[in-house]
Amino acid sequence: MRFRTPSLLAIATTLAVAASPALAQETPAAEPQADQAAPAAEDTQIVVTGTRAQGRSRLDTASPVDVLSGTALRNQGTTELGAALSTVAPSIDFPRPSAVDGTDAIRPATLRGLSPDQTLVLINGVRANASALLNINGSVGRGSAAVDLNTIPATALERIEVLRDGASAQYGSDAIAGVINVRLREARSGGGVTATYGFYATDIDTARGSRSITGEPTFTASAWQGIGFGNDGYVTVSGEYTKREPTNRADYDPRVTPSRVTGRFGDPEVEQYTGYVNAGTGIGDNFKLYGWFGYQDRDSRSAAFPRLASAATAVSGIYPNGFLPIINTKSTNANGALGLKGDLAGWNVDLNVAYGRNKIAYYTRNSANYAYGNASPNSFYDGALIYDQWVAGLDVSRKFDVFQSLNVAFGVEGRREGFKITPGEQASWDYPATGAVAGQAPGAQGFGGFSPRNAIERSRKNVSGYVDLEAQVTDKLLVGLAGRAEHYTDFGDTGTGKVSLRYDFTPWFALRGTASTGFRAPSLQQQYFTSIASVIVNGAPVLTGTFPSVSPVSAALGGLPLEPERSTNLSLGTVIRSGGFDLTVDAYQIRLRNQLALSENITGSLTSPDPVSRQIAQLLLNTNTGATAARFFINGLRSRVRGVDVVAHYKLRADDAGTFDFTLAGNLNQTKVDRSSVPTGTGVISPVTLFARSRIYSIEQGTPGEKVTGTIDWSLDKIGITARASYYGSVIQPGTTAAGDIPTGKHTIADLELRYQALKGAQFALGVNNLFDEYPDYTIAANNTTGVVGFPYYSPFGFGGRYIYARLGLSW
Repeated sequence: MRFRTPSLLAIATTLAVAASPALAQETPAAEPQADQAAPAAEDTQIVVTGTRAQGRSRLDTASPVDVLSGTALRNQGTTELGAALSTVAPSIDFPRPSAVDGTDAIRPATLRGLSPDQTLVLINGVRANASALLNINGSVGRGSAAVDLNTIPATALERIEVLRDGASAQYGSDAIAGVINVRLREARSGGGVTATYGFYATDIDTARGSRSITGEPTFTASAWQGIGFGNDGYVTVSGEYTKREPTNRADYDPRVTPSRVTGRFGDPEVEQYTGYVNAGTGIGDNFKLYGWFGYQDRDSRSAAFPRLASAATAVSGIYPNGFLPIINTKSTNANGALGLKGDLAGWNVDLNVAYGRNKIAYYTRNSANYAYGNASPNSFYDGALIYDQWVAGLDVSRKFDVFQSLNVAFGVEGRREGFKITPGEQASWDYPATGAVAGQAPGAQGFGGFSPRNAIERSRKNVSGYVDLEAQVTDKLLVGLAGRAEHYTDFGDTGTGKVSLRYDFTPWFALRGTASTGFRAPSLQQQYFTSIASVIVNGAPVLTGTFPSVSPVSAALGGLPLEPERSTNLSLGTVIRSGGFDLTVDAYQIRLRNQLALSENITGSLTSPDPVSRQIAQLLLNTNTGATAARFFINGLRSRVRGVDVVAHYKLRADDAGTFDFTLAGNLNQTKVDRSSVPTGTGVISPVTLFARSRIYSIEQGTPGEKVTGTIDWSLDKIGITARASYYGSVIQPGTTAAGDIPTGKHTIADLELRYQALKGAQFALGVNNLFDEYPDYTIAANNTTGVVGFPYYSPFGFGGRYIYARLGLSW
């Protein structure tokens, strides 16, 4: 059940009272780097995100910032960075969708329940490139093109800083929900190798039957090495290899006799290689040259819905018993930067240029084009999506002896983005030249290819400038002001601002708050993506066209040129600390307007008595694509997000019993769409319903309203234990009507890890994720006519079951 707004304060107070010893954001285990000091105490962790004043700790900022160590992210069973973040950061969720095409392989994270592309991701303070993928199917984050966090291996990390506050005035587009800043290792010596092996040992109870699985393993090998040169030069090299077998949590298929599992529903098969190099060296007395480069090659294979023999008669000579199409995505991601920073006439200057590129090539395996009949190929190249980004930035700052101190920062940034769709082979999308099978739609089953009419290549440029002032007016009062102006070549100018205040009443108690405006520019993917693909609707594939908002089809239904999303962010919080205990409570409200979303799949019928329905059907027929449904992006939604973040931490050092690190972290979040502002199509064909119940509920109910994580981390010399329990409120995977809604239910997931971790030498860990084999509520039979979707893929903790793993390592 979702909480009511008036109960926010009561629940926050309850969490705060319960928060005396709880889960730590920093694990006490030593970072295996011989040249680095022990991790800083929690109240002195210096942050660089959300403030441009040097030397400010996470508990001294005007905005809430989580500092998550690389060790905390590596000391888990998962090797996916997105999944690891979601277990230790209170406001981050990482669903594991399935049966949603490319989103199976490139899965986005969400912050404070907002869209994945409304969180800005930085690498060493520089904007990271987004994925080429546009999430267009029915998953959390539908319609977004976000940064793929899983392109960054945990072994390359020093730490991650999560700014939970609107920051467009400081960093530009996308920072509506906040900022995730990934900081890479900087080591002159030391190194290590690690091998992790895990498998599922789970009992699966679905609506139509039960079974047990032991297996579906994942193997990850990683290594890193720090190399020093000169007086202060360093090169840190990191690499990771992952091989994951697919999981299957499909239900039994009632359409076959005897009933059996015909689908594959779960994590995709993955094989990936990732490498990072991070380097820097001093130049003269005042400057440092720095840079990094990362590359990943990921081969991922997920399953579409099964094609039974009764539906595959056109290719019965190839597949007499039907077939299960496999969607194969091959993603390559490269990003790097080169910069120079230092002191110039008393000013701190940082000049950098960065480039990022993501290419996703699509293949459909074990499939067929029905229009070819038994002459059909069984494997297809479907085309590719490519996104790239150049960023050049100059940041300048200086501290003045005005008031107690005044930090003045300003800078400029230029960005060039490009997006490209290249077509697939003809058999992936078209009829054969001769001998087409009558009555059969063309295209590879499971995932049809991009045709030449889908091919596009577009780019845009952006230039921006900002001023950021932060004044320590008195011992107790901190004031911050920031403003930013931007110009885009496609939609024009925009401006944002932010004011922040903090007042320390005593050394142990402070109040803080911010007010800001934000924006997110529509991505090139949202503006120009186009495809014709099968979309599963009520268990049946429907050939659906995704069209640009200004295309003739979209314009006829009410499409318009896309504009930026806008936000107004307010936050108010408190910081309490005493000895080894600290507590932060931050309430927030985010109002979104001009919000972008992908419309409903709009269909019509030539035989309908409704003239609008007939017009829509004729419009689609005139496209000569075979599509019987259309969808496109449109501005116009307005929503409000309210919530509270609570993070309580206590560290207890007992000489003989070791060190106990406790943290309790909770997020309460409520999203409400203003239904009175939901637009309808006002084009040539009208009225058209652009946003129906399922789309609204996906925004309002797609992420948990309550998430609470408690962790106890104990260490004594080289021995350590981490015990974690995470509670998730119920999420609804919406149907077209209330009867089709699939709730996940309220569930608590327990994780446990025992480890031996020396600063140098051998390391070992044994752990269990989801110790008690907890699943979301299964999909009821009435909502699962094919038997494929055994569990709701909106589940915020996935639906894999109990996972056992071992980790072996050696550090030097």
